[in-house]
Amino acid sequence: MLLSCIKNENRKLHHSVIWLACVFIPIIPAIMGTGNYWMNLEILHDGWYSLWTQFSLFYSLFFFPPMIGLYAAYLWRLEHFNHNWNTLMTMPVPEIDICLSKLFVLCKVAVITQIWMLILFFLCGKYIGLPGGIPIDMIFWSLRGTLAAFAIGSCQLFLSMVIRSFAIPIGIALGGGVIGMLLTAVNSSYGFFWPYSLMFMGMNANKSQNVLSGTMAVYLISNVFFFVLFLGIVLFILKKKDCK
Repeated sequence: MLLSCIKNENRKLHHSVIWLACVFIPIIPAIMGTGNYWMNLEILHDGWYSLWTQFSLFYSLFFFPPMIGLYAAYLWRLEHFNHNWNTLMTMPVPEIDICLSKLFVLCKVAVITQIWMLILFFLCGKYIGLPGGIPIDMIFWSLRGTLAAFAIGSCQLFLSMVIRSFAIPIGIALGGGVIGMLLTAVNSSYGFFWPYSLMFMGMNANKSQNVLSGTMAVYLISNVFFFVLFLGIVLFILKKKDCK
């Protein structure tokens, strides 16, 4: 049953504008970050690491969290139309399969987005003449950011389920990212208590040194906690939800 649900969710993405967003939106922070690096060469001397500080700042703060919000809102969009909630609630499908199928598809698109981001980062680096390839550190930081994307995705699925508006959850994701940056600026340990901070921390945004040195276990636990928490809330609401 779960596989059937995943196939149904994947069908929503066929010929969807989501793929246009997935491809074109990351180009914006790529241009912004590379341009900012280029204009500050007199103080940025660390090659790929310096480029990453600029690239990841714009991407993980202003663009990737709202993109996850967009993906989640799109996956719930059909259910909020007309009487489709009634149809969903009367289908002989376990609630857990509904939750997991949407989360699986959202995470799949998030992974594709991250891979595309790394490709853009590499292309931008070569365009401005950086030698060699992407350092392994950045690939590792991208993997950490992907874990945060899963936790944020679980949160955004909850928000998009309970909020009928398509735009409001996306705005919350943008605001959540900004708040996350402010929290980590005050005290880096505060970020472990706010899901949107995990993206900023995991991607090592605006830093060339590993910000999670010695706290990786706490970071992983925090990601798992938020992932399971919001998935559990979505499941609980679906089990209690009546047809309307």
